[in-house]
Parts: sequence; C-alpha cells; structure tokens
Amino acid sequence: MGEIRSERQARRAQRREQAEARRANRPAQPRSAAAHEERRRNFVSESLAELKKVEWPGQNQVIQGTVVVLVACIVVGVYLYVNDQVWKEFVQKVLLGQ
Repeated sequence: MGEIRSERQARRAQRREQAEARRANRPAQPRSAAAHEERRRNFVSESLAELKKVEWPGQNQVIQGTVVVLVACIVVGVYLYVNDQVWKEFVQKVLLGQ
C-alpha cells in the first residue's frame, strides 16, 4: 500500500511541475527512459491486478447476452426497414408528385 501511495505522490508532484512549467511558458524537463519504463511496468502490473478482480461472465451469460443483442438488432432493423418503405412511398407520392 505504501508503494502505491509513493507512486501516486510522485505522479502528483510531476503533474504539479508540468503545470508550473506551462504557467511559466517554459518546457518541462523530459522524463528519463528509465522513468518511462518504470511507469510502463507499473501500468501493466496494475492492469493485471485489476483484471484478476474482474468477475467474468460464464458461458450461459455470454450466450444470453449475445441472443439479446441479436434479437434487438433484428427488431431495430425490421423497424427501420418498414419505416424506410413508408417514407419512401410518402416522398415519392406527396413530395415528388410521382
């Protein structure tokens, strides 16, 4: 926990420096390659830790979700098709006078 807190404090300090640099209209000092690599490693390890906390859906939930999405797509597609046909007739007969 202390490691995360110190990383957070370091990021906050870095953001403060960058904000001050922007206010002073001077470029911020570039980060070293080692700092970039460390941030990248921290990001990956934190991401993996978060992924371990995820409650992944089971196969039945995935199948049910897929069916719901497909049915919704079909319903919306049919609605849009019918609506398009109705407006097509209206536009041809009323607005274009054909």
